[in-house]
Amino acid sequence: MEGNASVTLSLLSLGPEKKVMCYNEYFINGHVFYTEEYGQGRKTYNNGFCVKGSTSTEYEVVYYGKLEEIIELQYHSEHIRVFLFK
Repeated sequence: MEGNASVTLSLLSLGPEKKVMCYNEYFINGHVFYTEEYGQGRKTYNNGFCVKGSTSTEYEVVYYGKLEEIIELQYHSEHIRVFLFK
C-alpha cells in the first residue's frame, strides 16, 4: 500500500495536465447537476447547491449557490481525476 501512496503523491506533485474538460452536466451518486446556462429553458434541472461547512471559530455555516461551470482536471493518470464545481 505504501508504494501506491508514494506513486500517487508523485503524480499529484506534477500538477494537473494542461488539458481540461468542461461539462454542462454531471452525474454523481444518483444525482444529476446542470450548469445554470445549460438548464435554462428545460422543464426540470438542478443547478443549485447547498454545502455545509465550518469557519475558523468552528461554527457551522451553510453556503448556497448556482452551478456555473463543471471542470475536470486529470493528474497524469487516468485514475486521478478531480471535478470542480464553480
